[in-house]
Amino acid sequence: MFDPHHYPVIISWSAEDTAFIVEVPDLPGCMADGPTQEAALANAIVVIQEWMDFAQELGREIPAPRERLQIAA
Repeated sequence: MFDPHHYPVIISWSAEDTAFIVEVPDLPGCMADGPTQEAALANAIVVIQEWMDFAQELGREIPAPRERLQIAA
C-alpha cells in the first residue's frame, strides 16, 4: 500500500465552512477540513489512510500518488 504522506493535496480556504479544505485529487471523494492549514493537513493524512483501507476492503484498486499535480488553466 502507498504512504498517505505521498499524495499531493490542494488546500484552500472555505469562507462558507469557515475552515481550510484539503482535497486529494488522486483519490476520488477524499477530502478533509480543519480550522488551520496544519490541522486540515493532519486530518487529510488520517482520511487518506481510511480511504485506502476501505478501498482495500472492497477489493478496489488504490491509485498510485502522482508526483505532481497537473492543473489546467
